[in-house]
Parts: sequence; structure tokens; C-alpha cells
Amino acid sequence: MTGNYLKKSVFIFLSILLIGILAACGQASNNKAPESQQGQSTENKNETITYTAANGEVKIPKNPNRVVVLAESYVGDFLALGITPIGVTQKALDNPYFKEKMNGVENLGDGSSVEKVLDMKPDLIVTFSGTENIEQLEKVAPTVAVEYGKKNFKDQLKEFGKMTGKEDQANEWIASWDKKIAENKPKVEAVVGNKTVSILQPYAKGIYAFGHNYARGGEIIYGELKLKAPKIVQKEAIDSGTGWANLSLEKLPEYAGDYIFTSAWSGDNADPNVVYGNSIWKGLPAVKNNRVFKLDDKGSFFNDPVSLEAQLDFIVEKLTQK
Repeated sequence: MTGNYLKKSVFIFLSILLIGILAACGQASNNKAPESQQGQSTENKNETITYTAANGEVKIPKNPNRVVVLAESYVGDFLALGITPIGVTQKALDNPYFKEKMNGVENLGDGSSVEKVLDMKPDLIVTFSGTENIEQLEKVAPTVAVEYGKKNFKDQLKEFGKMTGKEDQANEWIASWDKKIAENKPKVEAVVGNKTVSILQPYAKGIYAFGHNYARGGEIIYGELKLKAPKIVQKEAIDSGTGWANLSLEKLPEYAGDYIFTSAWSGDNADPNVVYGNSIWKGLPAVKNNRVFKLDDKGSFFNDPVSLEAQLDFIVEKLTQK
């Protein structure tokens, strides 16, 4: 009995020991998996691409997720790509077309404070070429400088898509946009026909007439809907490539189309009623025929995907109303 009892005890002990060893091995194996995944995650996070920007070649994160956009003109591009910036300028926050998309986004004022940007701990900064403090920004995080107006809005969106690993999203937005244009263009053509359209903005020293690549709806009116501009606007603001022309109040009738889209210039404190209340303005055919439409003062100078969608709805509505 004693021998059998001893054998059983030894067997039980060895069994328990074996189970313990196997459990320990399994635990060790499980412990290694997260280390491998963590290493892979860190590797992906640290992966970079080399992007050629206006300020030279920049190494940026392959998939940035803490983006500060100081070039307000491009905030809507990032929103369209599914990237909400962590910080933007006051001008971007003032854009009514962004209002519902900016929850939790930090206000960086005029964008000149490098200290504010530093506090945000960005992994990518986007600013305009020619920004005075760009060298300081480059010390904070990879900084991409963009030359305004060098690319049309579709190519610019594709460029940001390439930069952020969101090329598919860029192409999807463009396809959706082209579909909207195809649906709305015939409606507008049926009403407007060969009549001319102007985009005019009063400012302190005169009036600006805008073309096809300087926001204010020009990308839509002239670029997408292919509506006619007055001959002098076509020559000075479109064919020249500048995107705008400067004129005096006395020359206004030459630049005024059968339809006019207008808004007050945001670059100074001039009273737009100096123009709108003048007899020359009041005598324009577009004014007399109730074909003058007021663009949003703060949203009109944006030509990013989000703003363009809102502008398209407004422009089509006004041009096709009865």
C-alpha cells in the first residue's frame, strides 16, 4: 500500500509540475505577442515619406494624425480627406462652411505664434510659402509650405492625399464632385445661356474683378460651369492667369456681367456701400434686373472642397431661381 501510495504521489507531483511548465510557456508566448505588436505599431508610427514642398524636401510621417494647418485656404482639403486638424487660424474658424466640423480644434489666432504651435505637439505643419517664421516652425515639426494658387483645387487635393496617405479619399471626393457638376451644369446653362457673369468685390481703393482661380466662386462659375465672363474680365483676370483685375468705380460697367456675385473685401475696413450705394452701381443692368447675389463675406475667399460644395449649392440656386 505504501509503495503504491508513493508512486501515485510522485505521478501527481510530476503531472502538476508539467502543467505548471506548460502554463508558464503559454504565458510567455502570450507576453511576447503584444511586444511584437507594440514594436510594429511604433515602427508604423515612425515611418516617414519624403515630400517635395515649396520649402524643399521634407520628411513627414506616413500617416500624420496631429496636423496643424496655418494655411487657412487648405483646412477644407484636410477635412475632405477625413483629417480634422488639431489647430487652425482664426480665419479658418470664421469660415461658416467649417462650423460643424471644427469641434475641439484649437484657435491659433493669426498663426504667427510658434509657441502656440509648439504646445500643440503636431506631427505635421502646413503653411503658406513665404511664411516669415517658417524656419522656426520647421524646428517644431515637419513643415510643408504650399504656394497658393499653383495648383487647381482638384490637383491640390490629390497632392494632400498623396502627402497624408489619403489618395483614395481624394479621388472619391473628386468623383463625387464631378457627378454634382454633371447634374447641375445643364440646369444652369438652360437659364443663363450666353449671358455673362462677374465676380466683383469692393475694397478701399476700388473694385476687384475675380477670375477662375482665386476663390469667390470663380472655380465653379468659370472653371466648372464654363459660364462666360465679360470680355475685359476674360482678358485681364482669366487669360492672364492672375485670377483677378483691379478697376476703378468709373470703369465698373465694362466689368459688370449680366449676373453679378459680390461680397465685401475682407482685407481692409472699407465701407462696401461706397460702391453699392453709388449711382454707377445702381445703374448696372444686373442690379436693375435683380441679378446680383451676395456671397458670404468670410467664406467666399475659400476654394477648398468643403467650401466649394457650399458655394456650388448657392450659385446653382441663385442662377436657376425664377
